[in-house]
Amino acid sequence: MVLQVLRAAVLAALLVSAQGVKAQDVTLTARDGSLSIEGALVGFDGEFYRVDTKYGPLTVDGEGVICEGPGCPDMTATFAHLRITGAAEQGSQLLPGLLQAYAATRGLTLSTDPLDMGFVAELSDPATGTLLARVTFAPATPEDSRAALLKGSADMAVSLTADKGFGARPIALDALIPIAARDNRLPRISTADLAAALSGKFGNWKEVGGPDMPIALHALRRDSSLQEALAARLGRDVAAVVEHDSAEALAAAVARDPWALAITGQSARGEARSLPMTDSCGFPLIPARASVKAEDYPLTMPVQLLTPRRRLPLFGREFLEFLDHPAAQAAVAKAGFVDRTPESQPMTDDGLRLLNAIMGAGDDVRLETLKQLANVMRDSERLSLTFRFEDGSSTLDANSRDNLTMLARMLATDAFRGEEVILVGFSDGSGNAEANLQLSESRAMAVLQSLTEKATDLPPDQPLPGVMAFGEALPMACDTTAAGRRSNRRVEVWLRPKGATDSQTP
Repeated sequence: MVLQVLRAAVLAALLVSAQGVKAQDVTLTARDGSLSIEGALVGFDGEFYRVDTKYGPLTVDGEGVICEGPGCPDMTATFAHLRITGAAEQGSQLLPGLLQAYAATRGLTLSTDPLDMGFVAELSDPATGTLLARVTFAPATPEDSRAALLKGSADMAVSLTADKGFGARPIALDALIPIAARDNRLPRISTADLAAALSGKFGNWKEVGGPDMPIALHALRRDSSLQEALAARLGRDVAAVVEHDSAEALAAAVARDPWALAITGQSARGEARSLPMTDSCGFPLIPARASVKAEDYPLTMPVQLLTPRRRLPLFGREFLEFLDHPAAQAAVAKAGFVDRTPESQPMTDDGLRLLNAIMGAGDDVRLETLKQLANVMRDSERLSLTFRFEDGSSTLDANSRDNLTMLARMLATDAFRGEEVILVGFSDGSGNAEANLQLSESRAMAVLQSLTEKATDLPPDQPLPGVMAFGEALPMACDTTAAGRRSNRRVEVWLRPKGATDSQTP
């Protein structure tokens, strides 16, 4: 634990101070004298030195070297500094509660003060008043956040988009939703019509089923993290006529204008009305908590902490690990976001999915397959952990990789006692039904293989999950769009009582 390390003063975690102390010269010499490295000390986390040398940035194990020079840390220091940047509103809403929960679980005192657009939080030992750690949050645009991670001037960045150049740790989930004024009576909007309106192709409410009035399209500034995430989904920037500096201002402006339209996070809807959505096949798209957790809702928006491809300070690594703690997830829910705590729901409560299965079944999906599917669903529950893949790849996406870790942990702690765990594969409806069935099975087997590699500490008598596949028989969305096909390509986790009869299996 960080607290034990700091209180014992065995190791230091001396990083750049809140005022931005400049790196200083050091020489790191191997204890046997065989090697010497000179450079400017960038940071020391109590375990590893981070030094900028003529060979580039190097990370050196502190146990194997002797540090000499004016930049060497005080080995009795008991202070850590974690620098976070990124999305202003998500960071400001989530981080204070997460830090408060972190402090409470470790018996520390937390004080938080505003700092420019962000804040500074300090963790202290309540018995001695000793300052143990400082966390600063400085909001920045996505481009500046990524640059700060690369330069080493930040340790983490709150982001709504993943970037293959960085590590990504999910914090929370939110849902992008269309909003309008409460006196705008349009009953619903399809995703195709919404995309056309956001891109500027449609400029009148009449074109989306409303009155003959121009659409006043609002958005956040283009350099905000939410707009970057939305542009990535649309493939272009929103053609907004009015831009706002904050989600609060955006929602307030839309609520006042009966002909305004915008996209925002569900947690930031404010007084505006959430405009119900359907996909292009008429399937209702409901941003309910269970749908968002499973990422069945196509505009689910993960909030992530991006990390650089270097070893983080000890305090930073432990804070990332804390994000899976129940207290952390409770703080996420309290902040108005969807937490990532796994939960299960009886399949019989989800009649909408069976309705989709019937409505969306292609000519080559047999009635017998639907009967088999309904028979298995009858006594099963669905866990909110769902696995999806990066576009055009067999690699699990960032959220799914985190789900894999959660499922492995739950199996190791025997969380499913008395239940059979089944990995159930599904495909989109493109192509031949038999080929899609085989493809869905191969995806489920791939998840099982990854789980086997991850869950190395299972009890010897505990069986691994089983595998089922139903191909295109249970669509979540319409296959006419890329987003719909991606939603349909998935592996779900189903739970059913052990000893279920063979007649329930396909």
